Amino acid sequence: MPPKKVVKEEKVYLGRPGNNLKSGIVGLANVGKSTLFQSITKCHLGNPANFPFATIDPEEAKVVVPDPRFDALCELYKPKSQVPANLTVYDIAGLTRGASTGAGLGNAFLSHIRAVDAIFQVVRCFDDAEITHVEGDVNPTRDLDIISEELRIKDIEFVEKSKEALSKLTRRGGQSLEMKKLKEEEATVDKILAWLKDGKDVRQGQWGPKEVEVINPLFLLTAKPVVYMINLSEKDYLRQKNKYLPKVMEWLKEHAAGDPVLPISVSFEERLAQFETQAEVDEECKKLGTKSALPKAITNMRQVLNLGSFFTTGEDEVRQWTIRKGTKAPQAAGVIHGDFEKTFIQVIVYNYDMLKEYGDEAKVKAAGKIMTKGKDYIVEDGDILLIKAGAAKA
Repeated sequence: MPPKKVVKEEKVYLGRPGNNLKSGIVGLANVGKSTLFQSITKCHLGNPANFPFATIDPEEAKVVVPDPRFDALCELYKPKSQVPANLTVYDIAGLTRGASTGAGLGNAFLSHIRAVDAIFQVVRCFDDAEITHVEGDVNPTRDLDIISEELRIKDIEFVEKSKEALSKLTRRGGQSLEMKKLKEEEATVDKILAWLKDGKDVRQGQWGPKEVEVINPLFLLTAKPVVYMINLSEKDYLRQKNKYLPKVMEWLKEHAAGDPVLPISVSFEERLAQFETQAEVDEECKKLGTKSALPKAITNMRQVLNLGSFFTTGEDEVRQWTIRKGTKAPQAAGVIHGDFEKTFIQVIVYNYDMLKEYGDEAKVKAAGKIMTKGKDYIVEDGDILLIKAGAAKA
C-alpha cells in the first residue's frame, strides 16, 4: 500500500489578506510621528506641532518602495513608463494614557489604528527642552508600557464583546456541525482573552490556522505587526550611542521579541528632506559617514506584512506589483486585472536572479531557465511574469 500523501497545511497569516495594505505611524504625542510622516512620504501633509493632538484626523500618502531590482529592470528595458511598488502610510494622532477608556481623543485614535494593517511605533529617545512631553519627561520604557497597555486593554474589550455574542449562541446547546464550530470558536476566543489578560500581545502567540481565522475578523490592535522606530537626536544617531537605548532594547527583548527595531533620527531625516536632489542627500550622508534609515523602514514594513513583488517588463512599461507571500499565479494575475484571474491559462516565469546572472532575457531562455507554470504555481518574490489568459466573458 503506497504511503499516505502528506497534505501540506497552508500558512494563514494574521491580518486581512490583500495587496493594498496600510501602515500607520503610532506613538504618544510629540514623539516625532508627523515629522516622520512628512519625511518618509516626501509630502507636507501631517501637522508637526509642539502640543498634544495637533493631528486629529489621519493623513494618508503613498511611499515608493525602494528596490534595486526595479531600478535595474528599468535600466535594462528603458521603458516609456516606469511604475514602482507603493506602500500606503497613515499619520495617526498621538495616543495618551487612558485612551482605551476614551481619554483625550482616545477612542477615535484607536479606531484609526484598527483600520490599518501594521504599525510604525515611534519611541522618543531624545531630550529637547523645546519639545514638551505629554507625560512631563522623557522615559521611553514608560511610553512603551503606556501604548502596549492601552492597545491590549482595548483588545480585551473587543474580545469580551465577541465572547458575549458567542456565549448567547452556544447556550442553546445541540450537536449540530454549526454548534460544534461555534463551540470551537468560543474556545479560541477564551484562549485569546486569557493570553491578553496575561499581558501578552496577540502577534506574539503561536496560533494555528483555525485560530487565525477566528482572530482576523476581530481586527485586534495587538495582532498587527509592528516596526519599532527608535527616534534619536541627530547627534546620537550619527555617533550610534544613546543613554536610553539599553533599557529600551531590554524592554523590547522581553515584550516584543522578533519585532523589527530600527534606530532613526527624525530630525536628521527632516533635514535630508530639505535637499532638492538625491545627489545632495547622498553627498550629505557621505560627508557624515551615515545613511538615511527610511529605505530600511519601508522594506522592514513590507516584510512584516508578508508582502513580496513580481514584475512585468517590456519596452512600453516596467511595473512592480505587490502581492502577499504565498500567492498563487491566478491570484497574482488578478492583481493586474480581475479578469485575468478568472480566465487564467498559464504563466511564463523566470526570476530576477536568473536575469541578473545571465544578463538578458534571451540568455535566460537559451539556458532553459524560463518556465511555463499552471494554476498551482506559487509566485516567488522577484519573479518576472508573462500571464496568458483567455478572453473574458461579456
